[in-house]
Amino acid sequence: MKSNAARIALALAAAAGLFALFRWLPVNDWIQRLLTAAAEMGPAGPVLLAGAYIVACVLLIPGSLITLGAGFVFGLVTGGIAVSIGATLGAAAAFLIGRKLARGRVEARVRSNSRFQAIDEAVGREGFKIVLLTRLSPVFPFNLLNYAYGVTKVSFRDYFFASWIGMLPGTLMYVYLGSAAKNISDLFAGNVEGGAGQQVLFAAGLLATVIVTVFVTRISKRALNEAIRRDEREQAAGAPSRAGS
Repeated sequence: MKSNAARIALALAAAAGLFALFRWLPVNDWIQRLLTAAAEMGPAGPVLLAGAYIVACVLLIPGSLITLGAGFVFGLVTGGIAVSIGATLGAAAAFLIGRKLARGRVEARVRSNSRFQAIDEAVGREGFKIVLLTRLSPVFPFNLLNYAYGVTKVSFRDYFFASWIGMLPGTLMYVYLGSAAKNISDLFAGNVEGGAGQQVLFAAGLLATVIVTVFVTRISKRALNEAIRRDEREQAAGAPSRAGS
């Protein structure tokens, strides 16, 4: 018990430390150099950018500037493909790390509580829908979700494809914004406007937030009710044997 709590506290402290560290480090300068290098590498440039996105996902570095920069450097099509590949593979890598480090302990805990186990199984069954909706929402933090889903019962296949599909609208919007920027300084200063398209995407994301909240609440409640009924049946089945002993 204490060792598990210590590991969780250590993981949270490490995540907080990384977040604080990257706030102080010249991350923007590094990204600007990355984009400059990618632009000078010709056909290998998008590969470099996709690789950098994978590293950013694993290290919890926000990828919005890389996405905007991809649009500015490579345009909508090439930039969109590079970011989509990098973000999906980066999300997959973080998911697998989270699953490798913590899923076993979560399963051990869940097995001892039938209600938690029921919720975990319900989330696993509905994993594709849940991941898809949270990827469409701007409220749920992308990088943290990558690790969080790794400790759930969501299958890797459902997670991978739901993440890829759910991230596409936002990816294409940000890449388009970057492609429309006049210069790279505007990107890093935040001087990019998406107009009506960005507002529509944001509204759709908020709707997805409401839907996923209601959906997860419903499946959790249904799973809990099923677990309670199962516990009651098991207790009723065991009552005669105890009475006759």
